Amino acid sequence: MKPIYRVLFLIYRIGSSLWFRARRRFTPAGLCVAGGFLVAVTVGADVENNVLYQEFALLLALLIAAFAGCRFFRATFSATRALPRFGTAGTPLPYRVRLKNLTGRAQTGLTLLEDFADPRPPFGEWFAFQLAENKRLRPFQVSERRRNNPFRRVNPVAVPVPPLGPRGQAELSVEILPLRRGLLRFAGLTLARPDPLGLFRAFSRVSAPQTVLVLPKRYWLPPIALPGTMKYQQGGVALAANIGRSEEFVSLRDYRRGDPLRHIHWRSWAKAGRPIVKEFEDEFFVRHALVLDTFTGEPHSELLEEAVSVAASFACTVLTQESLLDLLFVGAESYCFTAGRGLAHADQMLEILASVRACADKPFATLEHLVLAHVSVVSGCICVLQKWDGARKSLVEKLRALRVPVLVFVIAPPGKANLDAGPLRAEPERFHVLEPGKIEEQLAGLS
Repeated sequence: MKPIYRVLFLIYRIGSSLWFRARRRFTPAGLCVAGGFLVAVTVGADVENNVLYQEFALLLALLIAAFAGCRFFRATFSATRALPRFGTAGTPLPYRVRLKNLTGRAQTGLTLLEDFADPRPPFGEWFAFQLAENKRLRPFQVSERRRNNPFRRVNPVAVPVPPLGPRGQAELSVEILPLRRGLLRFAGLTLARPDPLGLFRAFSRVSAPQTVLVLPKRYWLPPIALPGTMKYQQGGVALAANIGRSEEFVSLRDYRRGDPLRHIHWRSWAKAGRPIVKEFEDEFFVRHALVLDTFTGEPHSELLEEAVSVAASFACTVLTQESLLDLLFVGAESYCFTAGRGLAHADQMLEILASVRACADKPFATLEHLVLAHVSVVSGCICVLQKWDGARKSLVEKLRALRVPVLVFVIAPPGKANLDAGPLRAEPERFHVLEPGKIEEQLAGLS
């Protein structure tokens, strides 16, 4: 079977490359002319029974004239982008591009095209994805395969460029749509100008490699009563800065924006001539564990992407509730990242989630061991799972046996959302099944 897939992979590489180049080189009118030319070549060979050979000659002449007209485009340009630090999957990413005409002639009729790094995967990754898709979909569901193409990272853009005078400059507003989380690589920019017939584009390329990190898609969450209460944390001041209930005076320090007014030490302010506040040791605060299930045998799993988005939504929500959050997941290794005031911020947690990958070479027990070794310091546990099988039910049972409050979210495939709560049957309000395509409205209905 693998040799057949190698042939299909070669066809995929060649076909996708030709189609990409054709869409960029030809204008919409040029694609129609090229398509008509191919039809005329195929059908017009029989000159005795049809007159398509005449159309063949006409279309060939138009294409030759268009190609020849592009040979006179010899302009050069420089370009710089002003990219934001982050983008978000599924949300338009605006930025600005500054262009400069390096020639002594005015340039008009230009279009700006972004060049991105080749998103096509190596054979091993493509082969694994095709096998997974063959198991998931029927052979005739071609439209579903095309809609779920995981290798396309961004929609192409074409931005009209205003006329540039000799040595002139222009600043353009560009907006792209990142489709998936992760690192988006820009390779360069292409300035395209159509031939006088408007069929074929001539190119002038500018190398401008840059990157931007695309964060996971996030959903709006209503105020949710998260599980757990304040818990004693040894060394709490090192972990939580000013979170929780202060028990012991530690020292005096300069005022920082956001410090409570009740902590101001007025006598020291009078002596030093600047605001001074009292610093306390904080050892009682709320600390949640956010458990992310990354175990799947499907590369580029949509369920994993939705699980990461749900986890990212909770990461942003929990970090605005003056508590700490421990993100627990398994990738190449077992990871635990802590965020909250005094430690990492929400953006840093989202950066980590943007880089999460599927784990297919370890058992779910690896995550269970990580969570159970960590629960002694947390007030509650939020579990975002991709399945609801025996291993995951066992983890929830063990957490309940340790008297750790649990909130479970299971990402279920469409049509398979009717799941039994199992160990949470007595507390159905702590068990939620989320279905891709409906997650936003389901999360909005939480209370």
